[in-house]
Amino acid sequence: MPNNRDYYEILGVPRNASDEEIKRAFRKLAFKYHPDHNNESGAEEKFKELNEAYEVLSDARKRASYDRYGNVATADWFGFEDVGFGGLGDIFDAFFGGTTARAQRRSPKKGTDLRANLTLSFEEAVFGTDKQFEVSRIENCSACQGLGSQPGTNPQKCPNCNGNGEIRRTQQSLFGRFVHTATCPHCKGEGTVINNPCRKCKGSGKERIKRKLTVTIPPGIDEGHQMRLGNEGDAGIYGGSPGDIYINFSVKPHKFFVRKDSDIFYELPINFAQAALGDDLEVPTLEGKATLKIPPGTQNGKVFHLKGKGIPRLHGRGKGDQIVIINVITPQSMDANQRRLFEELAKTLPAAKTPEVEDG
Repeated sequence: MPNNRDYYEILGVPRNASDEEIKRAFRKLAFKYHPDHNNESGAEEKFKELNEAYEVLSDARKRASYDRYGNVATADWFGFEDVGFGGLGDIFDAFFGGTTARAQRRSPKKGTDLRANLTLSFEEAVFGTDKQFEVSRIENCSACQGLGSQPGTNPQKCPNCNGNGEIRRTQQSLFGRFVHTATCPHCKGEGTVINNPCRKCKGSGKERIKRKLTVTIPPGIDEGHQMRLGNEGDAGIYGGSPGDIYINFSVKPHKFFVRKDSDIFYELPINFAQAALGDDLEVPTLEGKATLKIPPGTQNGKVFHLKGKGIPRLHGRGKGDQIVIINVITPQSMDANQRRLFEELAKTLPAAKTPEVEDG
C-alpha cells in the first residue's frame, strides 16, 4: 500500500472517530472486499489496506503515534508482510464468525439416493400389486455397527490432535496472536483413529448388501411413472438419514387393450350383417365381460363408450372409460351360397352415387 495514504480516509471515518465507529467501519468494508466475497480486480489489495489501517487505528498506542507523526514509514513495522492470506481468512472467520471445516465434515449427511427399474404387466399396473425387487446398497457394517473398529474395541482419540480433528498453529500478526487451523493429517479430521479395524468392513464402517424389498404399487400407475421409497437408499454419514430409492416403471402391452391415460381402447370386429341389422354382443373389459348393444346401420369406425370401465385414476377419483371402436370386417372369401345371397342382396340395394366433378 502507498505509505502516504490516510488511514482514516481508507476506513472512511473522521480523525476524531471513536473506537466503536472505527470497528464498525472496518467490519463493513472488510466484509465487502474480502476475497471470499469479492473477486473483482484490486479487492485483495483493498482488503490488505483495510487491515493495515484498522491495525493502526484500533490500537491506542499505535493510533496516538500515527496521529502525532503522520504517515508510517514502513508497513512491515507492524509485521503485516509476514501474514499470508490464509491467515487473513482465519482472522476474518474469527472476526465475523464462521463454521470450521471440521464441523462441516462431521455434520450429519444424508446417504446417496438409488434408482431401480420395475416392469409390470398390464393388469398389475391397472389393479395395483405388491412387487418385490432386489437392490444393492451401502449399510452400516453389521459386525461393528458402523464404528469401523473390531467388535469389543472402540476408536481411540487421535493423539496427534487430541481428538479435535484439527491442528492449531498460533501466529503473530498485525492483529496480535491468531490461531490458524488445519485438518489433522493423522486422523483426516475425524478426531479418532482405529487401531484395530473391523475385519468385516476393514475399518470403513460400511458394507454393500443386496436386499430384497417390497413396494406396494397403487392401482392406475402407468409407463414412465416414478415412486420414492424413503430411507431405503445408502446409509447416511455421521448419523445422517439414509438416502431414498426412486423406482421407474415400465408396463408390458396388453394383447388387445390399448391404454391412454385412464381410458382403454378396444377394437370390436363385426360382420356386415351385424352392422346392418344390429346385434347385442359381449365385449371383454378389465373386470370381465359386458354387453354392448350395436344398433342397426352401425358404420365402420363408430365409437361407443363404456363408462367407468377404464383404469383407476392414480391421483384422483373414479375410473376412466373403455372406448370400443367398431371394425366392420369385409369377408375375404365366400362359399357359393354366401356369394349367391350377396348377389341377390346387391340387386335390392341402391348403387352408391359418385359425386360429379364440375369442369373448371
